[in-house]
Amino acid sequence: MSTLNIDFSKTALVIIDLQKGITKMFGGTQEVVDQAARLVELFRQKDGFIAFVKVAMHDGRDSLKPTTDQPPRAMSSIPADWAELAPEFRVTGQDYIVTKRQWGAFFGTDLDLQLRRRGIDTIVLCGVSTNIGVEGTAREAYQHGYNQIFITDAMAAASEEEHQSSCKYIFPRIGKLRTTEEFVAEVGSGE
Repeated sequence: MSTLNIDFSKTALVIIDLQKGITKMFGGTQEVVDQAARLVELFRQKDGFIAFVKVAMHDGRDSLKPTTDQPPRAMSSIPADWAELAPEFRVTGQDYIVTKRQWGAFFGTDLDLQLRRRGIDTIVLCGVSTNIGVEGTAREAYQHGYNQIFITDAMAAASEEEHQSSCKYIFPRIGKLRTTEEFVAEVGSGE
C-alpha cells in the first residue's frame, strides 16, 4: 500500500448523495454517514475543502432518461426533505453544495471548476451508491486527471456484491483505497 502524502490545501472531500431521501432507500447507511462525518470533522480541522454532492430534480424533466433494460426505480412522490443532507454533517456556509441531475458529480455541474480554482488535485471520495454515484463520479474525476482516495467503509451500495465489485475491480485502477480509520491514522495527525 503506497503512502498518502496529503496536502489539505490541495485536497477536497467529496461526499456523494448522503442525503435523507437516498439514505432512507439503503439499509445500513448510518455507519456510512458516521464514517463520512468523521472525515468532515477532519477536513474542517485541517481547513480542507468539502463538497457535499446531492441529487435533486427541478421538475422531473431535467434528469437523464436513456432507454435501458432496467428502468430507474419509480417513485410515487418525492418527500419534501429528499435532498436535505444528513444532519450529522452540520453543513455550514463554508461547505460547498453541488446539485447534480445524473450519476456523476462532474457532468452538468461546476465541481471541476471550483476544485481547479482552489488548486485542488486530489479528492477523497465517499457516499452512496458505491457502484453508481461514487463510481460515476470517480470515473469522471479520473478522466479530469484528479488523484483519488476512496474511503471504502464510508460508502455503500444496494448489495455487498455491488460495493465489492467497484472496490475490487475499478477503484484500485484509478486511485487508492483506505478505510476511514486508515485514512485518519495516516493523515490526521500531521500537517
